[in-house]
Amino acid sequence: MVAGLVRAHLKKIGSRWRKLPPGRIALIVLAVLRHDQRLADIAGAYQVSVSTVRRWLLEVIHLLATRAERLDRALKKIVKRGGAVVLIDGTLILTRRRTGADDHPNCSGKRKMHGLHVLALTDEKGNLIWVSAARRGRTHDVTAARHDHLTTRLREAGLGAIADLGLDDDPDNPVIITGYRAARGRRLTAAQKEANRLVARERAANQHGFADLKNWRILTKLRLAARHATVLLRDLLVLTRAEVSR
Repeated sequence: MVAGLVRAHLKKIGSRWRKLPPGRIALIVLAVLRHDQRLADIAGAYQVSVSTVRRWLLEVIHLLATRAERLDRALKKIVKRGGAVVLIDGTLILTRRRTGADDHPNCSGKRKMHGLHVLALTDEKGNLIWVSAARRGRTHDVTAARHDHLTTRLREAGLGAIADLGLDDDPDNPVIITGYRAARGRRLTAAQKEANRLVARERAANQHGFADLKNWRILTKLRLAARHATVLLRDLLVLTRAEVSR
């Protein structure tokens, strides 16, 4: 699939020559994404420069990212397949610690680590549907969901959601099911605890989707510039869905 995209791109831009054929370029890029291979090691093995490998990597991830579905189209496909609910959760993609003024916003107060926040939707079986843009590590799930207008999109599609979010714009007609939270001086009842267990059991499938995504070890600790993170995540979404559905 990746080699085909590279061939089509070279034909489109009229490039008649590359140091290596499209199949080998695809192999190099996938090795970097899957195993987080150092660019210098790959470049030395194939007798090309590090800048060439980096250029191929950015070129391919942009080509793949264009194949990622928008949120509204992804939700319509779920409805067409007869689905009624999606699962929502957020995760932190670790990055190198920054210095200066950019340090604090990228630090997650929950994880006490530096990274980028990502929100993901899966179906009830844990298959990835959509990933949000990468945002600063201190971003909360609620903030990310509001920024992407998730409740509005879910209502338009006629879908419900299960999430660990204190979020909904219509308490009388909620579209997102969440668990109960204990407060100071107010313990949860037995029924509320059982409801939390049921919600947690359903949400467990969402973690399988994140596990599939993080099988691409480039996300172990992101070394690309943060401006490429959103494109990279959408690229990995396309590859993950292709890998799971083959």
